[in-house]
Amino acid sequence: MNWSDDGIILGGRRFGEGGLILDVLTSQRGRRSGLVYGGASRKRRAQYEAGNTVALAWSGRLDDQLGRFDVAESRRERASRLLEDPAALSAVSAITSILRASMNEGDAAGSNLYEATVLLLDELEHPDIWPALYVRWELGLLSALGFGLDLEECAITGANDGLTHVSPKTGRAVRGSEAEQYVDRLLALPDFLMLPAAPLQPGDIAAGLKLTGHFLENRLFAAVHRGVPPERGRLVLRLLSKA
Repeated sequence: MNWSDDGIILGGRRFGEGGLILDVLTSQRGRRSGLVYGGASRKRRAQYEAGNTVALAWSGRLDDQLGRFDVAESRRERASRLLEDPAALSAVSAITSILRASMNEGDAAGSNLYEATVLLLDELEHPDIWPALYVRWELGLLSALGFGLDLEECAITGANDGLTHVSPKTGRAVRGSEAEQYVDRLLALPDFLMLPAAPLQPGDIAAGLKLTGHFLENRLFAAVHRGVPPERGRLVLRLLSKA
């Protein structure tokens, strides 16, 4: 069996003398793994940095068994372009670690995340833009993997405007004015997550990260019995220290 695709490298682990088992998020087949002969060599190391996009071909006897990757070329090498930006490099680590930990081999749901992930990775060279995109990406990740929030209308009144908070238990949006008696128990819903053109306000990134982080931990990763990758925590600390 054979197929070809583009893939975002999520990471790899050594295999044997010089082999590398490469984990990728492909555009058509979700998360996949394959053995790259000689992939652990120093000469080829830069090509297989997490966050790079490569063209690859997979071959194997059965689709659900570990096959072989032939990596034809790099579509885009990102890590080398971000060496002077620790926050952006931390974002690459968080993005790829979250994808790697939240999906199993062959999980086709990851295909729905491919274009959004490429967009986010490409914007990491623009520090004024990508933190908001990153929070939106986490929100989209939750939705793509079946743990999306219900932000269409107020859980109390059914109104679809003026939504300011989210219930940490149900994941449904509410108007803070309708829940004054327990608003301190709710998670803030920043405007930029509801209105793409809304300007960022002080504290919005922190509020967005708290919101998505809660559901990453208590829904997505709780369902797969794993903790949120520590790379995300390190990214959050960097972003909050800059806020």
